[in-house]
Amino acid sequence: MAIRKFDPDKVIWAIEFMAYGEPASKANSRRLVAIGGKPRFIKSKKGLSFVQSFSTQCPMLDPLLDGDLLVAIEIYYASRRPDLDESLILDAMENRIYKNDRQVKERHVYWNLSKDDPRIQIKVAQINLSP
Repeated sequence: MAIRKFDPDKVIWAIEFMAYGEPASKANSRRLVAIGGKPRFIKSKKGLSFVQSFSTQCPMLDPLLDGDLLVAIEIYYASRRPDLDESLILDAMENRIYKNDRQVKERHVYWNLSKDDPRIQIKVAQINLSP
């Protein structure tokens, strides 16, 4: 299987936007609680706060993008501590940019440091995976 070469200058982006704030890692954005006496995992306070903030900054497309998608994300963290994790961002774009994050077939995710200005730059493009 060959690896496709990614040239962001040759991509026709359907949407580009920026959101401010630092995402929680999906692995660290869950907490265990009891609901109806049964253990359940729900988003942590940091995860919920991020999703709420992101939702106010993320455009809502009408119609939503369909088909297979390519996503390029640059995450600027406030410290060196966080792991690179775009999962919560992809989840938060559901029903705003696309119907389901399973449509994302190609990802290019970059870790950056910006102590004074944590943010996320996002680009999404439709792609054709047919031979």
